[in-house]
Amino acid sequence: MGDYCGTVDLPSSEIKRLDVYIAENLGLMPRSQIKARRLSAAVNGKIVKISRLVKSGDDLRLSWDECPPACIIPEDIPLNVVYEDERVIVLNKPQGMVVHPGAGNWSGTLVHALLWRFTQRAKTTAAAGFEDGFRPFIVHRLDKDTSGLIIAAWDAGALAFLADQFKARTARKVYAAIVKGCPAQERGVISSNIVRDKYCRKRFSVSEDGGKNAVTYYRVIKSAGGCSLLLLRPKTGRTHQLRVHLRSIGHPIIGDPLYGRPVNMRGSLAALRPTLALHAKSLEIVLPDGKGRSRFVTKLPRRFNEFLRQFDK
Repeated sequence: MGDYCGTVDLPSSEIKRLDVYIAENLGLMPRSQIKARRLSAAVNGKIVKISRLVKSGDDLRLSWDECPPACIIPEDIPLNVVYEDERVIVLNKPQGMVVHPGAGNWSGTLVHALLWRFTQRAKTTAAAGFEDGFRPFIVHRLDKDTSGLIIAAWDAGALAFLADQFKARTARKVYAAIVKGCPAQERGVISSNIVRDKYCRKRFSVSEDGGKNAVTYYRVIKSAGGCSLLLLRPKTGRTHQLRVHLRSIGHPIIGDPLYGRPVNMRGSLAALRPTLALHAKSLEIVLPDGKGRSRFVTKLPRRFNEFLRQFDK
């Protein structure tokens, strides 16, 4: 059985459904798996339903079945492993790979691939402490069409250790993005509240009254042909934060199907038909190995290089 004990941490005026808090704030599992994993919860010492509302300061105790749902069958999918030890794994996720199984994506996900890797490791590394029925814990989110670094834990203790750093904002992530146009300032910060779009439930938008505060730092690296390469450092971790923020300042990410607009690029750039140009380039975090802070870096993916070659012409 997996377990978690802690105190709910939310803004003082905010209340949230327990299942949403588990999925979005703690990152223990997606909401779609809570029932399948037979999660039970106690708030302030009383057993409650997962639909219960929780607030900051509530004492929270959770337990769940660590066996993967019967519908999730490990799949032999190649992975680009950047780092791995007995408790964590850091991967360079390709664009197009969904992280968690869900509606329309019941196979081929990162979870399926990691389960396969676990089963293969468990056959030859008994000393690692793996047990039958174990599963990987995804620590943070990456959208399907966002490529780059993502970290997962092989046990609940490692998950809590890593998730606490994302919660405290001590984990540092840097993304690369190619955007329409060029921001007026070489460096800047975008700060706004983000809410779910009332006209399209798949999207989010900035808001002046309500929502969650989000902060993004950016730096322009180079510009050409009507677009720019930026480095982005999110201080917060809201859903679609980078995509929403860049759209809000008039520089949507190239190839973004939700927040982008048709781009009139000049010269040979106009012939390219890009997919979402967003890549998680680096990650700094303390691993549970006791060796201090670690930094992982990836190269820009091929789809970026197609643009960058045009920049240099």
